[in-house]
Amino acid sequence: QVQLQESGPGLVKPSQTLSLTCTVSGGSIATSYYYWSWIRQTPGKGLEWMGVIAYTGNTNYSPSLKSRTSISRDTSKNQFTLQLSSVTPEDTAVYYCARGEGTSGDWKYEVDYWGQGTQVTVSS
Repeated sequence: QVQLQESGPGLVKPSQTLSLTCTVSGGSIATSYYYWSWIRQTPGKGLEWMGVIAYTGNTNYSPSLKSRTSISRDTSKNQFTLQLSSVTPEDTAVYYCARGEGTSGDWKYEVDYWGQGTQVTVSS
């Protein structure tokens, strides 16, 4: 039974870097062929896929967020992290980490597990 848990500060100041960690239990983030994503939800835009780190450690990002987004992992802790730089109030959202299952390393996958989400507010 795979479980994902987001953690990190709930309040970030404008221009700072938002940093969140997803802790995974019940399965290894390095196991083929799983993909580990960050997704956020806002009232105006709904669900927005931000990026993904594959079981290999390779990453892909949303074109609209690529310049500000970095996803990394620590396999010894079975965790992966999100860093979103230069934040503004428009980045206020509920942030989710999620697992996706694919069949190869072609970046095609279907999300099957979600974390509970964590609210992050960008405000001075």
